[in-house]
Amino acid sequence: MEKVDLLCVGNAIVDVFVKVDAAFMDRQGIGEPVQHISRDQAESILEESRNASPVFGSGGGAANVAKIAALLDMDAAFSGCVGQDGLAAVFEKDLVDAGVSLFLTRGTAKTGVCLILSEGGKTRIAAAPGAALEFSGADVREEAIAAAEIVVIDGYILDRRPLVQRILQLSDRHGIPAALDAASLFQIREKTEEILHYSRNYPLIIFMNADESIVFYNTIRKSEQVEEAHSEQEKERIILRYICPLLKLVTDGEIFPVFVIKLGSRGAVVVAGGGVYREETFAIIPRNTVGAGDAFCAAFLSAWIRGKSLGECAALGNKVAREILDAPAAGIKADKLRAFTKQLAARPRR
Repeated sequence: MEKVDLLCVGNAIVDVFVKVDAAFMDRQGIGEPVQHISRDQAESILEESRNASPVFGSGGGAANVAKIAALLDMDAAFSGCVGQDGLAAVFEKDLVDAGVSLFLTRGTAKTGVCLILSEGGKTRIAAAPGAALEFSGADVREEAIAAAEIVVIDGYILDRRPLVQRILQLSDRHGIPAALDAASLFQIREKTEEILHYSRNYPLIIFMNADESIVFYNTIRKSEQVEEAHSEQEKERIILRYICPLLKLVTDGEIFPVFVIKLGSRGAVVVAGGGVYREETFAIIPRNTVGAGDAFCAAFLSAWIRGKSLGECAALGNKVAREILDAPAAGIKADKLRAFTKQLAARPRR
């Protein structure tokens, strides 16, 4: 099998961006900022939104990372499960057009859907994973992992412990580091101990956003919890004062784990080998926030594979994430990222 830079494993989802009104939300029972719905309800929403000109594209954290990495001229591959329907074709075409190699299985359920519903300046997300949940450890191809520079694990598959363990064990067997994006506050609350266990036993790069890192800290330090923060500046202060010192102890004297905390408009912090690396950015008014964290992850890992310093990795992550924030809902085009490919032209790490 040909070598690839990133093998991304996770939920194969089709993102659907659509503008609706409040009555639509009420009829469909979409009342939470983020919620899971049945695949049948997703089908009903798709049918009702047909006249609202929805925009379709590949989605899911791991697939987003693969797509952005491919647009950065990296060799990226994705592995997951789709259904046997028209949305599967949408998912495949979007990734193949971006230059991503696919290792897909076919499930019995319909292809997973994530509905990004915009109404009055607010966005609500309703997800129905569908066939994506049928992907299992038996579907993981060892030769694909052995051919990768790094394996990217979607945090939303942490609930499938045998699958995650299979990926990490195969990666470790072949000396391939893995990257894990925590994905959500729920996953952090439920899976902190597992993430710590994985970080102690496997070469791992862990991505979290500011809120996730605070929950991560509070879950570990139950008797020394930090206060709730609302502004990005206050979250940054808490992270630098409390969380970074803890992560310095966890990483001291070791190559792995590497902790990467995304701070939004405040940039990013990387903790590795007992050191803290701070990279700032500048704020913009976002047109779209969906996928910005995945773009950061893709750019960071692409730079890491190309032998860049941790500071350079975080700096490129900030720059590429800003392009996503400034992109329309349908996503970013290759020409937007072309300027960054020159920054990756260095000797590969392996």
